[in-house]
Amino acid sequence: MDISKEEIQQNLEQVQERIRRAAERVNRPLSSIRLVVVTKSHSVEVARAVIESGARILGENYAEEGVSKIHEIGPVSGVEWHMIGHVQSRKASDVAGNFSLIHSLDSVKLAERINRVAEEKGRSQDILVQLNVSGEESKSGFPCWKDEQIPVLITEIEKMISLSSIKLHGLMTIPPFTDHGELVRPYFQRLRIIRDYLADRFHGLDFSELSMGMSADFEIAVEEGATLVRVGTAILGERIYSKG
Repeated sequence: MDISKEEIQQNLEQVQERIRRAAERVNRPLSSIRLVVVTKSHSVEVARAVIESGARILGENYAEEGVSKIHEIGPVSGVEWHMIGHVQSRKASDVAGNFSLIHSLDSVKLAERINRVAEEKGRSQDILVQLNVSGEESKSGFPCWKDEQIPVLITEIEKMISLSSIKLHGLMTIPPFTDHGELVRPYFQRLRIIRDYLADRFHGLDFSELSMGMSADFEIAVEEGATLVRVGTAILGERIYSKG
């Protein structure tokens, strides 16, 4: 593999330290933030090295690639795999049951497919609802960049929570890409505000998770309440290959 286990270990520790400092700045307990190491487009060998370096959550963007790695590596005590990329409805059978948490639920249709597959497998699938808070056409997620879009979101969530084999745990977003991390802060703030509103609106539902922040902006995401940060390049460098 192009990156050594020693480099992975060093980079992982540096990212964990940056998370710790960001949490300290806003008086958050470090235990409230989990790091998802994004292994998409990296080899199985790299994924194994990530686990051996102490990471406990690995994130994948592509169903077939992720499931292949999960099966090849096999169960590892304390290690979770998360699906963080867009999931096509036809891939629901691949992701449901293989991933501990799906971050990127972006339609009722997909929720219904995942629910059906999970039900057939006799299990419950944990999910996060992806919101588009920027208005970018390239971004997946329920439209939420305007306040007048929130009532539609509420209706869609009501449909999803009626499904018996999926369990909602919070929200996810991907902000616009920028080299200036501070510019994304308003998008993280908006996701948190919407989460707080939904938690108040749906008493008894779990909206504890906020999946937001990547290599360029995870410290700002932590400052704004992220409970899951998805970091790949800052730990593993550029992707080695591309696979859909």
